[in-house]
Amino acid sequence: MLNHPLNGLRRRDWLAGAAGVTLAAAASRTRAAENETPYIDAHVHVWTPDTARYPLAPGFKKSDMSPASFTPEELFRHAKPNGVGRIVLIQMSYYHTDNTYMLEMMKQYPGVFAGVAIIEETKQAPFTMGKLRPLGVTGFRIQPRDRKPDQWLQGDGMQAMWAAGAKNGQAMCHLINPEFLPSVDAMCRKHPDTPVVIDHFARIGIDGEIREADLKQLCQLAEHKHTYVKISAYYALGKKLAPYTDLLPMIRRLLDAFGPERLMWASDCPFQVVDGHAYKPSIDLIKQMTLSDGDRDWLLRRTAEKVFFS
Repeated sequence: MLNHPLNGLRRRDWLAGAAGVTLAAAASRTRAAENETPYIDAHVHVWTPDTARYPLAPGFKKSDMSPASFTPEELFRHAKPNGVGRIVLIQMSYYHTDNTYMLEMMKQYPGVFAGVAIIEETKQAPFTMGKLRPLGVTGFRIQPRDRKPDQWLQGDGMQAMWAAGAKNGQAMCHLINPEFLPSVDAMCRKHPDTPVVIDHFARIGIDGEIREADLKQLCQLAEHKHTYVKISAYYALGKKLAPYTDLLPMIRRLLDAFGPERLMWASDCPFQVVDGHAYKPSIDLIKQMTLSDGDRDWLLRRTAEKVFFS
């Protein structure tokens, strides 16, 4: 019996069955983990105190890093208990165009992170954008710095970036104040197929006052079908106090203009978890809003998934 030719076949069948059970169990554990952490935080910065391995950009020194450290492991301690399993990393200004640390963290935690990089805004930018796309970089941070509202989006390099963004499905992610919204509107008209993301409500309310004129300008961008807004950085806007309910009228206005399919929640960590602020009240503002389950799912997961993880 021990040498019967069917024994080997049966053993192979048993091994295959056992392997199938193991794979099924692993898939079940993955699904369980996804159910426990279904949400996406669409805006987080990470950095490391290891400036020998990851040098800071010119103009920055180690004492500028505040907090001194915010690694993925430190981030997870805030995010995972609140149901957040995926995160969009935004390149930190400390490193400027050296995206090495962000890219290495994305590689270290596959499937967890998408990336928004910073690159030089030149005619060669589309080549760099194309190289970064397979690495999970689905957006690029652009900001005025010292440029005027009517100048900061001009130039051949910026035009090339917007064109490549439409081709590659990579978003132009704007860190701006309200006075820069008209120039974004003009670029959206020139590049209607380019994904565009406005960070942190265009910082409306950063001085404590939410002005109707500013909010109206932001809502006007809704006519461009590939434009999205991050409802984020509550620690910095309006009254700047948890539970941040003073921001709800602004969120409602944006829901009316853009719909839930073009808004995404984000924390802007680590800044949301310092100086007396915490992660939980930020995401709870959306969790506790009077919304349908479907609309809430767009704000907390599906919009960011569509823009940054597809």
